[in-house]
Amino acid sequence: MSRVGQKPITLPAGVEAVVNERTLKIKGKGGELSMNFSPLITVKKEGNVLTFTPVNKTKQARMDWGTTRSRANSMVKGVTEGFKQKMQLQGVGYRAEMKGKTLSMKVGHSHEDISTPPTGVNVKVDKQTDIEISGADKQAVGQYAALLHLTKPPEPYKAKGVHYEGQEVERKEGKKK
Repeated sequence: MSRVGQKPITLPAGVEAVVNERTLKIKGKGGELSMNFSPLITVKKEGNVLTFTPVNKTKQARMDWGTTRSRANSMVKGVTEGFKQKMQLQGVGYRAEMKGKTLSMKVGHSHEDISTPPTGVNVKVDKQTDIEISGADKQAVGQYAALLHLTKPPEPYKAKGVHYEGQEVERKEGKKK
């Protein structure tokens, strides 16, 4: 039995959920999100409570049960509070700026790294070295943060690169003479 899947989700005030055949739509002050779920899972809405049950007892149904409930819970949290990921640029001359709706980063390459955030994801550059990514969709925020992180991952000698906030880089000792 899935411990996560057993827990019902209580919808807070101002959040609406609509369950169709295989889609779940959640709407709140932070926007509207929808997902398709597995045919092995049944989603029921009773009042302001969402419950999830597997159709049968196969291994795949049990796996999808907890995953579906967890994704739905993330959607509810996203439309009420939203998700944030903070990034930091560390290195001499490393900086970022917003040019319209695109993010431009100078991180030691011969060119600027320019990227456009996906729809529903907001990017804010506080200082030249601090980037804040926010949005209602947890997966989209995390995916965009990972994309920025991959443009210049922190290197182990001087820890230069694009860091997640609070990320500690295991430092290596340099060459000895």
